[in-house]
Amino acid sequence: MAFDQGTRNRLQRLVSDCRKTLTGEFTLQLQQDYGLDPRTGEVTELSRLTHLSDRERHTAALLRETLAHYLAGESESKAQRQAAIDRIIREQAFTVLNRLAALLMMEARGLLLPAVSQGAQSQAFELYRHVAGTALGETGEAYQTFLFSLFDEFALDLPALFDRFAPQGRLFPRETALNELLALLNDHEIEPLWALDETIGWIYQYFNSQEERKAMRKASQAPRNSRELAVRNQFFTPRYVVEFLVDNTLGRQWFNATGGTTPLRNSCQYLLVKPDEQPDAGIKLRDPRTLKLLDPACGSMHFGLYAFDLFLQIYRDAWQWEQQHGPGSLDLSTQPEAGFEPLVHTYADEEALLRDVPRLIIEHNIFGVDVDPRAAQIASLALWLRAQRAWHEAGVQAMERPDVGQGNVIAAVAPPAEKALRETFTARLDRQDAELFEKTLQMLKGLPELGVLLRAEKELPALIRQVYVGKGSDLFAEQEQETWHKAEERLRRALLKFSEEAGATYQSRLFAQDALQGLRMIDLCRVVFDVVVMNPPFGALSAGVKNKLGKEYPLSKNDLLAIFVERGLEMMRAGGVLGAITSRTCLFLSSYSKWRESIVLGTARPLAVADLGYGVMDDAAVEASAYVLERQS
Repeated sequence: MAFDQGTRNRLQRLVSDCRKTLTGEFTLQLQQDYGLDPRTGEVTELSRLTHLSDRERHTAALLRETLAHYLAGESESKAQRQAAIDRIIREQAFTVLNRLAALLMMEARGLLLPAVSQGAQSQAFELYRHVAGTALGETGEAYQTFLFSLFDEFALDLPALFDRFAPQGRLFPRETALNELLALLNDHEIEPLWALDETIGWIYQYFNSQEERKAMRKASQAPRNSRELAVRNQFFTPRYVVEFLVDNTLGRQWFNATGGTTPLRNSCQYLLVKPDEQPDAGIKLRDPRTLKLLDPACGSMHFGLYAFDLFLQIYRDAWQWEQQHGPGSLDLSTQPEAGFEPLVHTYADEEALLRDVPRLIIEHNIFGVDVDPRAAQIASLALWLRAQRAWHEAGVQAMERPDVGQGNVIAAVAPPAEKALRETFTARLDRQDAELFEKTLQMLKGLPELGVLLRAEKELPALIRQVYVGKGSDLFAEQEQETWHKAEERLRRALLKFSEEAGATYQSRLFAQDALQGLRMIDLCRVVFDVVVMNPPFGALSAGVKNKLGKEYPLSKNDLLAIFVERGLEMMRAGGVLGAITSRTCLFLSSYSKWRESIVLGTARPLAVADLGYGVMDDAAVEASAYVLERQS
């Protein structure tokens, strides 16, 4: 079943109806049960909510701590409280929708017995009730408990989506609203879509309506905050564009490295290769565990999903190469610190390697960043589902599949702003680590609107020298790196202890989680990539970071797309390849001339350009082009 316009229209109506159901339900819950009113911004004192059970009272307390966390650093006006309560409702709604959609996609892939597709009559629930007996109460209560048990099970692999104790996952629809939601999701016209990898991406695209985007653009030319930046730039990348860019970046690199012998030569249908082209192969082939691909505005991870397909073949090629040329014939020099052993020493045979490859791809090869936390949820899910499909197609049973770590998808969230919690936490650290933590939070300011545009790796060395040695000092790069690694590990341990110890408040856990996410973002900025592929935001710079970006990227500051291209090239090693789909105007308007001369032709060289015209990126009113640039030394 193809995602033609009629199919997309049906899915768009479904997502709109689901959002309406969920936001209505959670608005009522906050107003009637939990004493948080999005219309007035009023917050009822917890002591006055005498109608709540102990469990509901606990949820009410956590919702207030979440609200306080969202409002930290803001002027707590009525409008700010209204916006923060609206954010809670919106986050609860998209999390529930994403969770149920994920379970339906798992059903369609044979990873889960029917659990959502027939509601309380689903086969998996019937088995669950048979085991549990009458202990779970009425059917509605029992079915909710059953769904929660599934969430907890899948939270082990996908905490960003399924963790029920995360701030965006605290609420759940009551029985009437849940039945209404299940009826929408199980519409017979929608059922075939759950088997398609693209479905979750379109759900992400359609959660925010075109009308909402138009209203934002009408209110302000430039995005006013990170949410507007995300919503205004949600444009689905067509599959053929994804393939064109990945084929001619990752595919082309591997084609060259193997001397044209890889099967990717025939399977990558958009790879621009001459019929008789046969590049010279190197003495050593890159060990695929050292290849790193980044999508710096990943959305629902369309580039990464297709790159996953190519990486499967790349690992097969690498095994065959090592069989033919012997241990040590794969080049590990780009990541000597990783301590990788040759593949033939790590795996008993090719079957053992291929069983582990989906895990290797998620943990070593594919990286993604987005300023929208929903994108991080969905991108992590999409890659996990792709790994499960790879195992299923290879005949690997569920119990034999390796555990997948958290992967490398990061949401660029704001650093925690609670002054009192910050002081409490830093009081536990020694003077230097406390100073490093404070300066690190300051460096991360604006992260939700910057994402990878934050040049953390450039700011970090001076910060380390200032904190640990003194102003004017000059450590060697290796010493700076070692100092940061040790200090970061101390901060991680301290943050985890701070959030997990007895007596820790929910807000202190949120504080620690956001700080840890910031540390992950710094680490990603310090990675050197081989491939960057993207459909970046375009247009005016976000108001809150316009001045910073103008100073940091003077040659590219007239448009976000130009900055993303400059930053993408900057994050790659020499010989790395960048692929992007953007507005075509950057290739010929005089206002981009310095960017073209100094960046596109100065630090890189074009390898391919495709002029695509209008109507490529859904409702984006731009003529698009897709191009591939190779970074020069």
